[in-house]
Amino acid sequence: MARPNIKLIKAIRTAAIKIQEGTHYQWGHMGGCNCGHLAQELTPYSKREIHEYAMRKSGDWTDQVEDYCGTTEMPMDEIISSMMDSGLERKDMIDLERLKNQEVRRFMGERGMKLYHNSKEDVVNYMLAWADLLEEKLLNKINLPADIGEFDSIYENQLTQ
Repeated sequence: MARPNIKLIKAIRTAAIKIQEGTHYQWGHMGGCNCGHLAQELTPYSKREIHEYAMRKSGDWTDQVEDYCGTTEMPMDEIISSMMDSGLERKDMIDLERLKNQEVRRFMGERGMKLYHNSKEDVVNYMLAWADLLEEKLLNKINLPADIGEFDSIYENQLTQ
């Protein structure tokens, strides 16, 4: 599962909301599909650029992620590297494209039992649930000190650094 962090959570939510609000969504378009929308939020590339770079290699997002090589200078590999630098694992991208991460689906409850990977509504619900799950995991990592005075001094030190 992805490394929970604020940048990634925000990007997932932003992508989901843009899809929900009517930005062009097309599952078969490498820049306008599930991963394509998230890539737009995590990288400086547009839908058109992502699609164009993806077409330089064969296959869909799953194929491209499976064939990913972090040492090439192929634009699609650079996009995948940027996404991984933001906290994603290869499996996260593959799972997003098909909405098949079982932890996310269980987190969704009954809604997660029957999802269609190319249904705009299902993609939005999956992405929002995934962001909520990552946020929950991130919040569970935070340990506040029992002594508030100790917390104040820790907080002040963090602000001055």
